[in-house]
Amino acid sequence: MSIMQKPLAYITLELVSDKWAILVVYRLAAGEHRYSELRRKIEGISAKMLTQTLRNLQQHGIVHREVYPTMPLKVTYTLTELGETLVPPLQSLCQWAFEHLDEVLDAKQQSEVVK
Repeated sequence: MSIMQKPLAYITLELVSDKWAILVVYRLAAGEHRYSELRRKIEGISAKMLTQTLRNLQQHGIVHREVYPTMPLKVTYTLTELGETLVPPLQSLCQWAFEHLDEVLDAKQQSEVVK
């Protein structure tokens, strides 16, 4: 299915529901980062997955990639204005998770007991 055949809401949710995309946006909300900094700060992400995630976010206008003509080459990533608009909803989601973590874990544990 091409991107033009998918409903807009589906495309948007597909982008922002990606685990790695959310973590990259979260890290970039604090400001400019180099690739190696992101790789260190996002636990468990492989180099390949970070590269794919950054490209995807860049293609969708969420992340800006700046290349500086220095030796060695310097590349930084920041959120675009559009990317900045994702920060408040993500903060709300994180706040909800923090407030309800015990309930979620209890429900998960009870469902495992029933199995």
